[in-house]
Amino acid sequence: MRRKRRAAVLLLLLLGVFLLINTPFIWKWMYPVKYQPEIKLAAERFNVDPMLILAVIRTESAFEPKRVSKKGAVGLMQLMPDTANWIIKQAKFQGLAMEYLDDPKVNIDIGTWYLSYLLKQFDGDKVLALAAYNAGPGSVNKWLTQEIWDGSRERVEDIPYGETRHYVQRVLYYQEKYQKIYHNDFK
Repeated sequence: MRRKRRAAVLLLLLLGVFLLINTPFIWKWMYPVKYQPEIKLAAERFNVDPMLILAVIRTESAFEPKRVSKKGAVGLMQLMPDTANWIIKQAKFQGLAMEYLDDPKVNIDIGTWYLSYLLKQFDGDKVLALAAYNAGPGSVNKWLTQEIWDGSRERVEDIPYGETRHYVQRVLYYQEKYQKIYHNDFK
């Protein structure tokens, strides 16, 4: 009789844990959103899916605005200073200077503009744009031209740079998670 009672208690406990884990509260705790107003504004301004921006930020910096990589990439969207400087000139961002790259609003605006630029350059192909965000558009064009990678999501494993391959996979994964959890929060 004791075994049956223990089994029943354990089963109820496991069921309770499962139900708790599958609540919006837990999902939002596991996949937090910071800087929602800034992301929403940049998404609208540059016509980029806010869930994609969230996924890039989560992958690049885990929402840490002061993060600087070993290679020197700065801020939430991990912008290389040379790239950021080029973006500021190309996009004619008035009054923006390099010393503000760790400011969340500035970094999100510059990074989202660049995502938009890459999406346009690659005819709206999110997978190619993400690979270019990580490895540079020149590398992606070379892979396509030399038929090293066909640019498809199904063939991401053919990306020759391991970092870029994993980057694309992670961003796509996070974008899907954020879409499921926050689909109504950015309308």
